[in-house]
Amino acid sequence: MKKLYSSTRRSLVLALAVAGCGWLGVAAADDAYPSKPVRMLVGFSAGGAVDNVARQLSQGMSQRLGQSVIIDNKPGATGTIAAEAAAKSPGDGYTLLLGTQSTMLVAPSVYPKLGFKPLQDFVPISLVASVPLVLVAHPSVPVKNIRELIELARSKDGGMMYASSGQGGPQHVASELLAQMAGVKLTHVPYKGEAIALNDVLGNQVPVMFGNLPTLLPHIRSGKVRAIAVSSLQRSEAAPDIPTIAESGLPGFEALTWFGVFAPASTPRPIVDRLLNDINQTLADPATRSKLQAQGLTVMGNHPDQFRAYMKTETVKWAKLVESAHIKPE
Repeated sequence: MKKLYSSTRRSLVLALAVAGCGWLGVAAADDAYPSKPVRMLVGFSAGGAVDNVARQLSQGMSQRLGQSVIIDNKPGATGTIAAEAAAKSPGDGYTLLLGTQSTMLVAPSVYPKLGFKPLQDFVPISLVASVPLVLVAHPSVPVKNIRELIELARSKDGGMMYASSGQGGPQHVASELLAQMAGVKLTHVPYKGEAIALNDVLGNQVPVMFGNLPTLLPHIRSGKVRAIAVSSLQRSEAAPDIPTIAESGLPGFEALTWFGVFAPASTPRPIVDRLLNDINQTLADPATRSKLQAQGLTVMGNHPDQFRAYMKTETVKWAKLVESAHIKPE
């Protein structure tokens, strides 16, 4: 994701230009769309990070589409319940999915019998935003950077324990990627959610964990946990003093939480172009960008061809990790 992450403004400008050209064809192809509210499925509970992004996006899209974009939360199974429902919906532009990397990239390898295939059953319309994970340690753990953490992990016969939000989640796969790239053993302690995992790190029951940066920043600033490094290729604007894992000794390390809009594969291209235009116009709006950035997010915006190419590359990367780390369903 290096090119996408480092040139989000350029990608957004390109997407707006391409979508603008496509919009000329939309009016001719389907003057009636949209003639009723659009439903956006979200595979996670209301009030969480994914839901918050969906609601910020839906407000701007509603204004531009001239119809309400209604959020429909279908939580469970790493977002795959919502994704399967979206994949089986008519491709008429009235059902969309706000998907994440854990649902669209990792889950198909962890759960091989899923009822959908992301690259076959969906049109990836546009990346919306991304947020890095941050690796933190309890203050009592004698590490201040990645090199010290690796040395400590190597000194432990059974490997260093780490907490995660659950099997196959972003924290889990990021930790396994770190273990593989560093050549150390890390022992997984899964929880049912990030908040529960964090509680045990705060209480020093488990020494380290990856977590979403916006969630952990207050605890980092209060000194309840120590920030080791972020998982993006570039430092986060929300916490520029925290180094990246890539710059700290593991070049190329990247594990992001991202959010993107998908439509069923049979959705006509003129409708996809209309949605692309309105999504990226929304992301270009200063008020929307400001709200998303205030949550620690990097605003993206790109073109379906860029999004699909990125997914193909990342699917291979994470499939290899899931297989080599023996990540299985709970």
